[in-house]
Amino acid sequence: MPRHGIKQADAGAPKRRRMSREERYRQLIDVAWQIVRESGSDALTLGSLAEQAGVAKPVVYDHFSTRNGLLAALYEEFDMQQNALIDAAIQHSEPTLAGRASVIAGSYVDCVLTLGRELPGVSAALAGSPELESAKRESEAAFLQKCRALLAPFAPGKDIGTAGLRAMLGAADALSYAAAMDELSASQAKQELHETIVAMVSRQKRPSARRRDAA
Repeated sequence: MPRHGIKQADAGAPKRRRMSREERYRQLIDVAWQIVRESGSDALTLGSLAEQAGVAKPVVYDHFSTRNGLLAALYEEFDMQQNALIDAAIQHSEPTLAGRASVIAGSYVDCVLTLGRELPGVSAALAGSPELESAKRESEAAFLQKCRALLAPFAPGKDIGTAGLRAMLGAADALSYAAAMDELSASQAKQELHETIVAMVSRQKRPSARRRDAA
């Protein structure tokens, strides 16, 4: 029999399950995107993230250490989603220039639209740190290498120059963000990027022609 004044826990009440480290990380990433979406990237700090997520600051610091680390994690999230979309789409695409261009254009635009207007703010914040800008360049280089491998077999010279890949990336960013800002529809952005990629690949010169131009 329980002592007077002491309450016993309700044996039937469900116990609150503690999140695993991976689940907590996922929660923090989702809340971070929500903060950027609603208030902009300047409002995202480790303190504001802890408050919005309903956790103590040490929990957030344990995952990200610094604000730059958090921003880098958000950009990596975009990078992983983009690669996953491309890899999945390749499995169902035709092994033609049009098919590969469609995969790249569609996955790039779709990934930016999934994250909405918040990605440009994160990218701008990354540009303010030389260390993080270097990480961003490495991520872009890996994406461009993936595109080169997909498109090179269809180029006249069986290779894609860096200038062409960079031009493609610039167009992809501009068109995707225009779609995210409702200046273009998603289908318009994808179609224009698709045509840009096809034209870029088609004008890649054979090695002998490049050597003559360089001379």
